[in-house]
Amino acid sequence: MPNLLRHPTGTRGKVHAITPESAGWGYVGFSLYRLEPGDVAAEKTGDCEVILVLVEGKATVQAAGQDWGEMGDRMDVFEKTPPHCLYVPNGSDWRAVATTPCTLAVCAAPGKAGHPARRLGPDGITLTPRGKGTNTRHINNIAMEALDVADSLLVTEVFTPAGHWSSYPSHRHDEDDFPRMTYLEETYYHRLNPGQGFGIQRVYTEDGSLDETMSVKSHDVVLVPKGHHPCGAPYGYEMYYLNVMAGPLRTWRFQNDPDHDWIAQRDA
Repeated sequence: MPNLLRHPTGTRGKVHAITPESAGWGYVGFSLYRLEPGDVAAEKTGDCEVILVLVEGKATVQAAGQDWGEMGDRMDVFEKTPPHCLYVPNGSDWRAVATTPCTLAVCAAPGKAGHPARRLGPDGITLTPRGKGTNTRHINNIAMEALDVADSLLVTEVFTPAGHWSSYPSHRHDEDDFPRMTYLEETYYHRLNPGQGFGIQRVYTEDGSLDETMSVKSHDVVLVPKGHHPCGAPYGYEMYYLNVMAGPLRTWRFQNDPDHDWIAQRDA
C-alpha cells in the first residue's frame, strides 16, 4: 500500500504532484501550486479533465483556447466564501499567472471530451451545514453529481469547526456495486486555522487489513484508496479540506461502518 500521507515538497511552486501511478490507483490525480505574484503554472490536460480551484488568492487564467481573465476572490481560505473554479476538458491546456499570493489546486481524472470548459463558482455555490452537534461541518459543493459539468470528477470543500469531526460517521465507497455503493478513490487536501495546528485522519477497513491514523498539517494530502476515512479537528483549530473523488461512475454512494451507523440513524 503506498504511503497515504503526502507532505508538500516545498513552500513555493508545484508542491504536490499526485498521479494515479504515484498513488497506486486508477483515477484521481491532484496537484497543488503555491504561487507568488508573477509566478506561472501551466499544464496540458492530456487524457484527463481537470478542475482548477482557486483555494485562495487571484490569478489570470487562460484555458481551452479562451481567456478567462482574473479569477479568485477570497484571500484566505478560511473566509469560507465560495471559490472560483474552472473546468477544463481533456485534450486542452491551461495557464495561470498569479496576481497575488495564490494557492491553486488542480483536480484531475479521466476525461471523455463530454463537457466544455466553463466556470464553476462562485455563483451557484452556497456554504451549507451538514451533520449535528460536534459532527456539524459546512460544505461548498463545487462539482458533485447533481451538477452535470464533468465526465469523472467530483469535487467539494469542507470546513470543520474546532473540536468537531468530519467525514463521520465513518463511511466507505470502495466497491463498484451501484446503487448500493460506488467505487471512488479520494484525496483530502488539508488546511488548519491557525496555521500551526494539526488534525487527525484515520483510514481503515472493517477487516483491519488497512488501519492508519495520521496527524495532518496545513498543505498535507491524504490518499483514500479504500475503507473508512473520518477526520477530526482539535479544540482551538478549525479544519478545511478539499476533496477530489473519481471512479468508474460519477456517482457518490457509500456505506457507513456498521459499528457506527447507529449515529447516522439517530440523527436522521
